[in-house]
Amino acid sequence: MLSLLALLAVGICGLGTSEPSFAAESPAVASANDTATLVTDRDAVGPDQKLRVGLRLQLKPGWHTYWVNPGDAGDTPTLDVTAQGNATGKTSTIHWPMPVRLSEGGLMSYAYVGDVLLPADLALKGTGPTTLRAHAEWLVCAEVCIPESGDFTLNLPAAEGAAPAGAQAGLFQAVDAKMPIPSPFKAKVSADGLLTLEGKGLSSAAVSDAWFLPAEGGVIDQVASQPFKVKDERLSLQLKFLKTAHRDHPLQGLVVLKDEAGQESPIEISADQTVAAAATVPAALPAHVSADAIPTGAGWIRVLAFAFVGGLILNLMPCVFPVLAMKALSLARMGGVGRSVHLQSAFFYTLGVTGAFAALGIVMIGLRIAGSAAGWGFQFQSAGFVVGVCWLLFGMALNLLGVFEISAGRLAQLHPHGAGHAGDMLTGLLAVIVATPCTAPFMGVAIAGALGGPPLMGLLVFLSMGLGLAAPYVLVASVPGLASRMPKPGAWMGVLKQALAFPLLATCVWLLWVATIERGTNFVVVAGGGLVLLGFAAWIYGMGQHRAMREGGRGTVLFCRVVAVLCMVVCGGVLARSLAEPVSAASTTMTSADNLIQPFSDKALADLRADGEPVFVDMTASWCITCMVNERVALDTASVRQAFSERHVAYLKGDWTNRDAGISAYLKDHGRDGVPLYVYYPPKHGAEVVLPQILTPGMVLDIIGH
Repeated sequence: MLSLLALLAVGICGLGTSEPSFAAESPAVASANDTATLVTDRDAVGPDQKLRVGLRLQLKPGWHTYWVNPGDAGDTPTLDVTAQGNATGKTSTIHWPMPVRLSEGGLMSYAYVGDVLLPADLALKGTGPTTLRAHAEWLVCAEVCIPESGDFTLNLPAAEGAAPAGAQAGLFQAVDAKMPIPSPFKAKVSADGLLTLEGKGLSSAAVSDAWFLPAEGGVIDQVASQPFKVKDERLSLQLKFLKTAHRDHPLQGLVVLKDEAGQESPIEISADQTVAAAATVPAALPAHVSADAIPTGAGWIRVLAFAFVGGLILNLMPCVFPVLAMKALSLARMGGVGRSVHLQSAFFYTLGVTGAFAALGIVMIGLRIAGSAAGWGFQFQSAGFVVGVCWLLFGMALNLLGVFEISAGRLAQLHPHGAGHAGDMLTGLLAVIVATPCTAPFMGVAIAGALGGPPLMGLLVFLSMGLGLAAPYVLVASVPGLASRMPKPGAWMGVLKQALAFPLLATCVWLLWVATIERGTNFVVVAGGGLVLLGFAAWIYGMGQHRAMREGGRGTVLFCRVVAVLCMVVCGGVLARSLAEPVSAASTTMTSADNLIQPFSDKALADLRADGEPVFVDMTASWCITCMVNERVALDTASVRQAFSERHVAYLKGDWTNRDAGISAYLKDHGRDGVPLYVYYPPKHGAEVVLPQILTPGMVLDIIGH
């Protein structure tokens, strides 16, 4: 019986049996690190011929270039080919063969090593002699990363008919064996990162190992292990989604299947998510909720437990406790009435509470769904939603602190224990109405979970809150004599209410941090400014309330309410406008007591040297994996930052991500073709010292003499 990987190989061109050679090849562009040429699969051009062209890179040992997703660092190669002459055409779409994984210093790269071909298809119009002109750019890395480029020219003669394949076109045949094929298996991924493939042929006998390569970065932790299981025509890989990942489209990439013989077969997958992308919620939750509190399974049990506890705590709020106390007092006064009457009263009270919470949940979840349908992904990976929850919790905290009050209005004046069962239900409704403004921290977390998860689970969260609110009265009704032992309302309730505001404020700080990660440091101005404006709105609204209670001045109260509403409208408008702007990059500036990292320039270096200041120059790029490792393990450490501060070392960073001409000139002056480059200039015009390309904290400290 054929193995799974043998079946996957059906339809792929032959694997090649001899050393590949070339049908047509341009003059080479050579460097100390590699040799690059443009190659085709045919020696000539026929009428309306379709050619396969490719960038061939013969990399020296120890060097590598990158896949379409470079990984945590690197840069994607590009190839632009234009046909000129009797036949014309253009192409710039590379077909990417399977890469290898290179892990270094806690970072992952997807790369090619050795003899590499990056192919593309070129459809020609016309017939006759044709000249192919191509421009390519690629990055090669070892201990340093060097951007390279080349211009290639290849002349092809005319063929009388369709030009046959070249005498030795094995180069393209060999790369075909590494090309991914569409997956024959159904793929899906859960909110907690479990990627599954299902279909006939998947078994432990056919697949000994598997791993996933994402088509784009910023989705999963690419270094994290991917636990693998295969059983009963089902293969699973446990991935770790990044907290800041945008999960509003299917997960795409390659799953590489390896058989017992070591043969690797890549398949292309596009995995739909089985649960709404609420798995990125953890970053937005306070510390007392675990990172898995929302996604699925046992995590939901914890969310429901928080909701139930939140409902219990609501009974201690000054606005709710009197309602419970009055119901308990009415039970105590019933005296000889049978226990069944007490239980019926508790049942209808619970029905009123849970019914009100269910209605509230349906409204809020409906708004969430409507928001998603309108394109505003009402979820925690949305910076707008994160800031909105932050502002909401901030308003709750101000309410708990007494800055303003929300009451049930005239409904609170209705008799809470009359009209039999209808009165019990009305009391439950009243308890929910007066409880809503007194939301405690546990309840706020549960509401966040309800809005971030599936609608059914969200509704269960609201029902759990209702059961928590009703539970004490059910207990009082069930246990004879307990009603008379309930504590009396007093000042202690106000103290508890105010104390519960501070966990909410701590949660606001956490949410601000999340918004900064998602939208960049500039966004904190919008979020923080909104807090100030909402604080003013709450204060002036509270002032109007106090004025109304003392003097009853309707004009002043109306003015305060209008100003408060205007403040909230301004906040919403500024937030919407900010979300429409491009995301600003998060600041990576390292600070010390006396210095800031400054952008490198020849003038800045010359000025500092003229003043005799010690200077550390760091030439780096975002695609340089060695640079990122050095920053993580050596430069951005507490000991090095402290040493720079104590010795007043100026830190100049040159970002070569976009290949700045001034930085290129500085690199050439120091005999380098690429980054990283680290140069230390001692104080008082001492001779410069070029550091090794691989750094340690001790090495940096020794150089600066600390």
